[in-house]
Amino acid sequence: MAALPLATAEACDANAALIMNGDLRALQPIFQIYGRRQIFAGPVVTLKIFEDNVLLREFLEEKGHGRVLVVDAGGSMRCAVLGGNLAQLAQNNGWAGVVVNGCIRDVDEINGCDIGVRALNSHPIKSNKKGVGEKHAPVTFAGTRICDGEWLYADSDGILISRSELTV
Repeated sequence: MAALPLATAEACDANAALIMNGDLRALQPIFQIYGRRQIFAGPVVTLKIFEDNVLLREFLEEKGHGRVLVVDAGGSMRCAVLGGNLAQLAQNNGWAGVVVNGCIRDVDEINGCDIGVRALNSHPIKSNKKGVGEKHAPVTFAGTRICDGEWLYADSDGILISRSELTV
């Protein structure tokens, strides 16, 4: 189920009609790049949390099958919701990447993992463990609404969301 990575700039150039009708959207360029996998792509799974990573762990404990976990952590800059242990779990379970509208920690460990990670920044404080959040719900951040089952493409130029799998 994993997508072949493709260059986001080329995808935009080749799919102007999809951009015009909203089927292909670019996230605002607010994310830092982490992890060894600089280019990644796959079907989206969404999660909405705030300063709590229990549900994030539950997702990453599942087989990823090349999917990308898109986490709306409310843009919190007060703690990290993803660390080195969870990034290692994501790598081991076959996730292509994790995009976090929030912070991560254990940056050196995450940068050693063969997974793509995008986040707003790093923060040393860990999150709460209450299990509050919403799985598979549409999320909106970085100027874009993102739904379960859409496709995400990320490289050093940015992050694209597509309603369907792209080909170039």
